Amino acid sequence: MAAALGGAARGRLRALLECETLCLRRYLKTSHKLYSATYDPNEKTFEKLLIANRGEIACRVIKTCKKMGIKTVAIHSDVDANAVHVKMADEAVCVGPAPTSKSYLNMDAIMEVIKETRAQAVHPGYGFLSENKEFARRLAAEGVTFIGPDTHAIQAMGDKIESKLLAKNAKVNTIPGFDGVVKDADEAVRIAREIGYPVMIKASAGGGGKGMRIAWDDEETREGFRFSSQEAASSFGDDRLLIEKFIDNPRHIEIQVLADKHGNALWLNERECSIQRRNQKVVEEAPSTFLDPETRRAMGEQAVALAKAVKYSSAGTVEFLVDSSKNFYFLEMNTRLQVEHPVTECITGLDLVQEMIRVAKGYPLRHKQADIPINGWAVECRVYAEDPYKSFGLPSIGKLSQYQEPLHVPSVRVDSGIQQGSDISIYYDPMISKLITYGSNRAEALKRMEEALDNYVIRGVTHNISLLREVIIHPRFVRGDISTKFLPEVYPDGFKGHKLTDLERRELLATAASLYVAEQLRSQRFLGTPRIPIAKSKRSSWELSVHLGDGIYPVAVSKDGSSFSVEVDGMKLNVTSEWNLASPLLSVTIDGTQRTIQRLSRNASGSTSIQFLGTVYKLQILTKVAAELSKYMPEKAAEDTSSILRSPMPGAVVAVSVKPGDMVSEGQEICVIEAMKMQNSMIAAKTGKLQVVGSE
Repeated sequence: MAAALGGAARGRLRALLECETLCLRRYLKTSHKLYSATYDPNEKTFEKLLIANRGEIACRVIKTCKKMGIKTVAIHSDVDANAVHVKMADEAVCVGPAPTSKSYLNMDAIMEVIKETRAQAVHPGYGFLSENKEFARRLAAEGVTFIGPDTHAIQAMGDKIESKLLAKNAKVNTIPGFDGVVKDADEAVRIAREIGYPVMIKASAGGGGKGMRIAWDDEETREGFRFSSQEAASSFGDDRLLIEKFIDNPRHIEIQVLADKHGNALWLNERECSIQRRNQKVVEEAPSTFLDPETRRAMGEQAVALAKAVKYSSAGTVEFLVDSSKNFYFLEMNTRLQVEHPVTECITGLDLVQEMIRVAKGYPLRHKQADIPINGWAVECRVYAEDPYKSFGLPSIGKLSQYQEPLHVPSVRVDSGIQQGSDISIYYDPMISKLITYGSNRAEALKRMEEALDNYVIRGVTHNISLLREVIIHPRFVRGDISTKFLPEVYPDGFKGHKLTDLERRELLATAASLYVAEQLRSQRFLGTPRIPIAKSKRSSWELSVHLGDGIYPVAVSKDGSSFSVEVDGMKLNVTSEWNLASPLLSVTIDGTQRTIQRLSRNASGSTSIQFLGTVYKLQILTKVAAELSKYMPEKAAEDTSSILRSPMPGAVVAVSVKPGDMVSEGQEICVIEAMKMQNSMIAAKTGKLQVVGSE
């Protein structure tokens, strides 16, 4: 059961710990040094703690446990046997096969592991069993401490229906809606009509965007009820739904609360979480550009009032929707650690996992409300194995053939649970990591995020780096003009990648041409002393043709020492680099402007893929002669797929709505694909007769 850390893993862990400590402590003024995370070896908590989770959050909990001197037990499915959290823990036990219902949601198996390992406490992370009152009850019955609130608070606040009623009683602003469980699709339609469209259909249990749909009419309400109930049952084991008025164009701002068992409760400022796709957060930051001190205080005080109303004890998050007039409405409370908690840690200096463990052991909070600072600014980007060009992110699977986190960039923190060689599978959430940057102000934090994204090496799976980078540099985002509709408003026709300016296009062409020439020169070099003297090439200029997008550009390159002078569009650019072609990252200076690029692929035909300003561009670089001859090469005809319905993502077919011989209409549902715990309806692209249902 023991899993020892190898030298490389120990080194990586040490780097991660040092980076996290830097993020928690850096820039804290002397007057606030009390609030940088400190770990008292004489403060006894637990000897051994089990983490009932996987991936990055399991690794995150293990790091704090190591600082506190607590031994850890990891659980894992059979496909996660070589996962990073398994290697980091002191012990690791398999709890079942890959499907979550048979492993990470398998309470009987997890309880058995707790008994076998004699773990004194359990940290549930987020998702899975983190808000399951039955799991907390079973732990309490066995005398095992649940690192979270008690069963009453989980029931009251984890259930969106009951929590809304409690919020009303605690005088917290709430959204108009139906305060009960929706029985079936017909009742959902009736309730939606009474409330008035649009409405939000969402799971009573859980969160994270699972089991959540917006409906604008009766048909969408029926469809939303079906999918939301199925997703809720799959993700949380609870298919109950509620319906409430959908507030159009709001901001999503949440308040972090922390409470102990002695009646003390604090609000740890807010997190801005408005950049979302499919109701799941993509970019978060703390603090929010929108809140003034009065609104922040009012939201914080209402959040604490709600926590005290249910005698809440642990870290929790009260989520609000905020309209353009700064009116705010209670959305839900998550009785667990949030995915985006690192940005709060960066601006307050608190280690929230440590605070949760201390509270669970019975210690009182160490701080008062007036002591909680807002120091600097933190931004978090969720890096996903997704194709951002498809609905802002459809899941991608594969093996990470190359992986390098940008920890060399100052004030960067990466919370991840993967490493080079890890598999991104269809069974779990496609998150690769949480990338966090910190600065003394927002501009500094965003600039560091831009640099960190450029220096993040991820090969083997499609990822959303290009979308993240475009979001953080977009003028609307930079000036704080955002809402939960940011992505569809900014990209109404879908995300297309970075649109190059004329200058940026010239920079890319010059860089690609310089890379081509540098590679040609390297191929002429010989190592050692050959027996036969070889005449050195005296060539110093090249005439090339570069194909980019719909354009073909003549490019002239001449060598000048370690630099290249490149002529594009009649303009000359000076391109300088160390030209280390074996490195996954290449720092290039173009007329004094530094760019970090990645060359992802190349072949003998001159085709190459370069990641430039976050977006991957495909180019073909040929000599002038080769370009003239290439026009005589036949082109391969594109496959006609108009009569084929092919899933745009890997996943499991959970329902087939038709059979061979059926007549189908354009827009009719053919099947339902489940991928990474989300269900997606596949529809017919045209009207016709179904010939065959099968797989390739």
